[in-house]
Parts: sequence; structure tokens; C-alpha cells
Amino acid sequence: MKIKDYLAELNDKTVEELNAALVDAKKELFNLRFQNATNQLNNTARISLVKKNIARINTVLTQKAKA
Repeated sequence: MKIKDYLAELNDKTVEELNAALVDAKKELFNLRFQNATNQLNNTARISLVKKNIARINTVLTQKAKA
């Protein structure tokens, strides 16, 4: 998914949906880190992608809070 499409999708969501997406992303990041520690992770670039998605979600949440 392109970044612009993902951002547009995030902007269309409500605050509750964004909070749910944030929880899901943090769970995924935890699982990826656990897999990396046990040498089961094949695509280590996924960790940085999930981190960036968490930051994007937090940014949209902050923008909605200020609006």
C-alpha cells in the first residue's frame, strides 16, 4: 500500500478506530521483535515499517485532537 493511500485511510478513520489501529500495530511490533530475538523473522525491514506506521497513527491522532 502506498504511503499516501495509507495516510488518506487514516484521516478517514475516527479517533476510536485510530486507537484500535494503534493497539494492533503495537502488538504486531511486539511480535516482530519477539520473532527477531528468536531468529524466526525473515523480513527485518518490517520492524521499521511498523514503527513508521505507529508514528503516522500518532500524528493523525494529534492532528485530530488539535482540530
